[in-house]
Amino acid sequence: MDSDSQDKSQTSFLKYCVYVISLGGFLFGYDTGVINGALAFMSKKDELNLSPTLQGIVSSSLILGACIGALGCGQVADHIGRRRTLRIIAIVFTISTILCAFAPNFWLMASFRFILGVAVGAASGISPMYLAEISPRAVRTVNVNKNAIAIVLGQLVAFVVNAILGNVWGDWSPIWRVMIFSASIPAIVLWIGSFKIANSPIWIMAEKQYKKAKGVFKKLGFDKLVYIKLKEDTGEDDEGRVPWKAVFKNKSLRYLLICGMLIALIQQISGVNAVMYYGTILMEKVGMGQGDSLYANILIGFVSLAASIAGTRLIDKYNHSKMLVIGLIGNVLFLFLLGMTMKTALFSQLFTNILVLAFLALFLACHQGIVSPVTWLILTEIFPNKIKARLMSVSTATVWLSNFAISLIFPVLISVVGIAVVFFVFAISNGVSIIFSTLVVKHNKLREAYKAGTELR
Repeated sequence: MDSDSQDKSQTSFLKYCVYVISLGGFLFGYDTGVINGALAFMSKKDELNLSPTLQGIVSSSLILGACIGALGCGQVADHIGRRRTLRIIAIVFTISTILCAFAPNFWLMASFRFILGVAVGAASGISPMYLAEISPRAVRTVNVNKNAIAIVLGQLVAFVVNAILGNVWGDWSPIWRVMIFSASIPAIVLWIGSFKIANSPIWIMAEKQYKKAKGVFKKLGFDKLVYIKLKEDTGEDDEGRVPWKAVFKNKSLRYLLICGMLIALIQQISGVNAVMYYGTILMEKVGMGQGDSLYANILIGFVSLAASIAGTRLIDKYNHSKMLVIGLIGNVLFLFLLGMTMKTALFSQLFTNILVLAFLALFLACHQGIVSPVTWLILTEIFPNKIKARLMSVSTATVWLSNFAISLIFPVLISVVGIAVVFFVFAISNGVSIIFSTLVVKHNKLREAYKAGTELR
């Protein structure tokens, strides 16, 4: 079924739910992208006066909070449901964003960013899982991919807002506060919108509310046979969700958990978020002015968004594991060319800037168009329903833990070894990821493990 016919097969209620839930991904992108432009203004002596080390702490404090949020959201979502969890996330987003905007010093900024990170991490885990659970099979891939697109769109909107504010009011140092405060607007929209979306019918069935689940399935456009099959799988006398003890005892579930963590690691050691968080500073180091750097981010953001839209349509048609390898090969190529351009300095400053922008855009096109959406998609597919929320939370926490390490050391690493060497390191890490994804993350083995995990009582 192609994307157009898939879209037509969705009910208007399902579409509404998908777009509201995807706001979690948008906020994930916006809050991680807004620091890109805000950090340079925030670091000025008359503001928070941040050294490269303190810049790393401010950026990575959100990531550390995201580790906590991602790890805990699975248990919370299993206990109170996906909808209520998303609503709480929206409240935390709103309050912590406003606190960040008014933070008077480095310590409070880092603390408030940590709290904001809890919401970002929780949203990054629950949004794709929630979308997968409310979507019929025919439109599941399309709907989960909308979250991936929303992440990139959020980053692009943050770059545009930063560029406009930074160039129009760039002489006013506290403009970074307005940049950060702007993220509270979509957070409020998410909170309001969450009151009318459906709870996950999968979760409702796990709570043994079969009649209610049947009505939600129908409203979302599911086939009646899906409800019957899931009811048989859960069973009236079944004990419910699989305990952690059973996960570690069961070979198939252990394999799925390891694969989930490995896929999460692959997504992050590519170096993509080092570019998304520190793009403005990176551009300034290769010779661009502050205003030009902010506009360059917009170009990169547009390329990422276009690649994300095109890539998610492509992924829907081909084997996800093979697409992951193809995307990683592209990452290696363009990161190597990026490092060579910066290292050799064979060209004029203008031509060097053009090449840097081109290779950065191509790298992000590969990652945001293929690697990132396919990793989130695989994570929503490989875990059985009974244990999905908890295994997804561990995998998402792995995303943020590795992200935290990279974000913390990136500014310091640049100052010690230089930008070119850092990109060579990322090219090598993507090469290692190709080996992992080829030898460990095998499509047929994942399907067998999923089936064995589903049959576990």
